Amino acid sequence: MIVSRAQVTVRYAETDMMGVVYHGSYLPWFEVGRTTLLKELGLAYRQLETDGYRLPVLEVGLKYLRPALYDDGITIITTLREKPLLRIRLEYEVRRGQELLATGFSVHAFIDRAGKPVRPPVSAVAVFTAAFK
Repeated sequence: MIVSRAQVTVRYAETDMMGVVYHGSYLPWFEVGRTTLLKELGLAYRQLETDGYRLPVLEVGLKYLRPALYDDGITIITTLREKPLLRIRLEYEVRRGQELLATGFSVHAFIDRAGKPVRPPVSAVAVFTAAFK
């Protein structure tokens, strides 16, 4: 299992007139968590794209438990529980301190520039193999 943590501060633009975070604002936070986890593994998203790989979203789920508010310090905890093959599934927790605000997941496919499903790059396979020994 691989776990990563990323910090964000809720911006005014992410909220409604009551200062409550708009539901659609959580998905970009998942992206922050995903790209942070990959970068910490040495798999920068930009390099994956330069090498011809893409990771489109196949499925996403989100459960809201408590509202996040303007100017809250938020932690996005991203977990990779199993070694990816053609797909990678990530799980997310959004927290304000110890308080769990939302949970979710995303599933992505590795594809090439033409949109054809492919195995992860050799560099990613090596990282995932070492992490899941």
